[in-house]
Amino acid sequence: MEPGLGPQQGEQRIATTTDLSEHRVNERIRAREVRLIDPDGKQLGVKALPDALSFARQLDLDLVEVAPDANPPVCRIMDYNRFKYETAQKAKESRKKATNTSIKEMKYRPKIGTGDFLTKTRQVARFLEEGHKVKVTIMFRGREVSHPELGMKILEGLAEEVSAVAKVEAAPKLDGRNMVMVLAPDRRAKPPVRKAGAGTGDDLEAPEAEVASADGAGGPAPETHPVPDAPRAVPAPAPPAPPAPSGHAGADDGAGLATAVSARSSAVPDGVVGASS
Repeated sequence: MEPGLGPQQGEQRIATTTDLSEHRVNERIRAREVRLIDPDGKQLGVKALPDALSFARQLDLDLVEVAPDANPPVCRIMDYNRFKYETAQKAKESRKKATNTSIKEMKYRPKIGTGDFLTKTRQVARFLEEGHKVKVTIMFRGREVSHPELGMKILEGLAEEVSAVAKVEAAPKLDGRNMVMVLAPDRRAKPPVRKAGAGTGDDLEAPEAEVASADGAGGPAPETHPVPDAPRAVPAPAPPAPPAPSGHAGADDGAGLATAVSARSSAVPDGVVGASS
């Protein structure tokens, strides 16, 4: 074939690997001699390429060129399809772990209301929790630029609100009619951990439970019942007086009659007694 002309009819080109990351396998290996490694990682020394291929076929595996730049090239006996699968899985895991960090921007106004401020601040906190940086811009209009302290107050309040998940990477500075601050996620910051049972009333019942367990240590506490009041003592009726003897009945009757008459006369008023007399 003359120089400068294409391949003649019937001639064949040698296939070459276009992808440098692709390993040469089996018959695609070009070296005459290779340094052979068995599937367990043991070096078998320098072998001729036909002998290395024959040894790989006996194990029903592939001969893979793993270090083509070495002299002689290093080839290993392995299952090439399994090797490609494991390599793809490792690359997939590494892509999952890699975080695509980008810079988000949130704009505020010096006269922003409380509701809008809280809404935008929650969005900033969400960006930071996702691993993004946030560029916060305070936009001044007209004569508002002559009062940069208003923008500084808003930025300081924002930094305080998100201090649990972020840190100030670039301090606030005035850039024309805008004041800019950059926040970055703080990997060392941890969100506050809420105590178990906080706000549910469990923490209020805990001391009572501890007291109960302390009182009942060693077994369940015995049940207590209210003791009824003791009954009041009722005095026994006096026994009837014995009848008087018959011999003294007249004297006793006379004494009793005199006593009754004197009691009746003392109960009557003096005017009535005089009228009767």
